[in-house]
Amino acid sequence: MSKYHAKSFPRPAAGYTQSFWRTQPDPLDKHQTTPELPEEADILIIGGGYVGASAAYRLLAENPQNPSPRVVLVEARELCSGATGRNGGHLRPDIYSATALFTERYGIEAAAEIVRFEISHLKIIEELVRKENIDCDLTFTRSYDVYLDEDQLKKVKAFYDSLVDQKLDFMDDVEYMSQAEIQDTAHVRDAKGGFNFSTGHLWPYKLVAHLIRVAVSHGLNLQTNTPVSEIAESPNADGFWPVTTSRGVINARKIILATNAFTSALAPQYSKAIIPCKGICSQIAAAPGAPHRDLPGTHAIRFGPGACIYHITRKDGTLIVGGASHLFKHDLEEWYNNPDDGKLINAAADHLDGYLQRTFFGWEDSQAEIKQIWTGVMGYSADSLPHVGSIPGKPGQFIAAGFNGHGMPVAFLSGKAVADMAQSSVTFEDTGLPRLYKTSLARLEPVYDDILG
Repeated sequence: MSKYHAKSFPRPAAGYTQSFWRTQPDPLDKHQTTPELPEEADILIIGGGYVGASAAYRLLAENPQNPSPRVVLVEARELCSGATGRNGGHLRPDIYSATALFTERYGIEAAAEIVRFEISHLKIIEELVRKENIDCDLTFTRSYDVYLDEDQLKKVKAFYDSLVDQKLDFMDDVEYMSQAEIQDTAHVRDAKGGFNFSTGHLWPYKLVAHLIRVAVSHGLNLQTNTPVSEIAESPNADGFWPVTTSRGVINARKIILATNAFTSALAPQYSKAIIPCKGICSQIAAAPGAPHRDLPGTHAIRFGPGACIYHITRKDGTLIVGGASHLFKHDLEEWYNNPDDGKLINAAADHLDGYLQRTFFGWEDSQAEIKQIWTGVMGYSADSLPHVGSIPGKPGQFIAAGFNGHGMPVAFLSGKAVADMAQSSVTFEDTGLPRLYKTSLARLEPVYDDILG
């Protein structure tokens, strides 16, 4: 393997910062269903995060076949130890921010498909949690998009008005808020205005672990701490793809890459299309008994173009706060093509210390402090769109990756779609996914570079 591919591989289990979401490990966290790696699988899922769990659940529990396929899931580290287990907990559709970019490039019809798809995850995850009785702190509330830069707000408001004028159904839920309204409701200093809309948040690790538990009960062979180092260039004489792991070779008839940031380590054709990009997140709490104002809903505080810090308020009163990439964007080695989630990003960590006191009315004397802080590696795509579908030139291999730090309202149905494509020969067009998500040979040589701008 080249230096690039080796660099893109996940660090060993002992080498990463501890996420709040992983403080209550599931019994399957380090599970290996069989002592030895199976020699063959009908479908091999590589990656034990949100996409991998969704695909396994779909294959074995939601859409079971007779006879049941031999499904194996390999995870390089512990269960859900990558981006899904290290994110901000948001289940937040993007209704107008990225929509402006996609509308400019592809037209409003294609852009609106993405918005509706993301919004649909709110109801689908609600139904899933109810059906499976999943204890994952799922909460529905309002998200406050708060702008501190007047010029940026004017541009976003103009696009918002254009969407309203087109009478797009999803805009009925989006409310513009004046400076007085946003300051009175969201309590953000220096706010110039903003918007609010329906959103959700949850405990992502618990959701994924539960889905994996259900899949294991239906026959999934789960193999954690089994990093994959190589997928053969071509299938063997029996039509199986030899896949090399730290514990031996497994031959797979079909492969689902649920590898997100680490995709190019195993599929080098994606080395220009999906880049590992490092981010930071934290849990912050006010001191016991210290005065502080309740912060409603979830917040995305936009300090200017490309400058955002977000948070969710958990039921226990603590906040999960992340973002702040504008503080280290200039230092490419800190984040770009950096798969090391074992080190903090000091510029952002220092800024988050005291962030609530500086930003919100009523938090000045809260003595809020960071309880836990961690980094995670996201898969950013050059064109800001996920790659989902059949891998070009690799029959029997499928991908759902490149979620741009925005996987929670995208990945569940994407995982379900690639499961159907692998198991039932469903075409991409029949999955109901937004047309722009389809991976293709053309997208592997990107026209845009939205990551570096």
